[in-house]
Amino acid sequence: MRAPLRVETARLMLSAPLAADADEIFERYASDPEVTRYLGWPRHQTVADTQRFLALSAVQWERDGVGPYLIRSGVDGRLLGSTGIAMGPAGQAMTGYVLATDAWGKGYASEALAAMVDVARVTGVLRLYALCHPHHRASWRVLEKCGFNRDVGWTRQMEFPNLARGVPQDVLCYARELQPRAG
Repeated sequence: MRAPLRVETARLMLSAPLAADADEIFERYASDPEVTRYLGWPRHQTVADTQRFLALSAVQWERDGVGPYLIRSGVDGRLLGSTGIAMGPAGQAMTGYVLATDAWGKGYASEALAAMVDVARVTGVLRLYALCHPHHRASWRVLEKCGFNRDVGWTRQMEFPNLARGVPQDVLCYARELQPRAG
């Protein structure tokens, strides 16, 4: 089942990104060293990097019926960050979130993540998970607040290219089992 291209919450508008969003994404969060520090993708050095992300996003939406969402203020439409769902095998999917620094500490990550849980349910996802650097406490607190539990059996490592390119590091996995909901 395809995910909605637009989702509204109490304070946010989430929508599939468009090619025209490249400059704004680059300026607001994708090129910011502080914002991208703990992310699993490299900080964007040029708008061309952001354009490549948007091209991959379009492919993901076409292929899977779901993908990244931009997070915007429901009041003024200002870009706050992004979230989304990446489909995996056997009813599993991964989610995550990134916010511009001026959007930190306002509950937007929790609100956007709760929306992704709802989107995952509607699209038939049975297990939604997120990966997080062990030192990124703010991120794992958001996951816990939204009903995700740490998978203590998870022992994999991954690269965090904005911390140490090419160096695998421990990564935490938080997951939430979902019951599908008609929608």
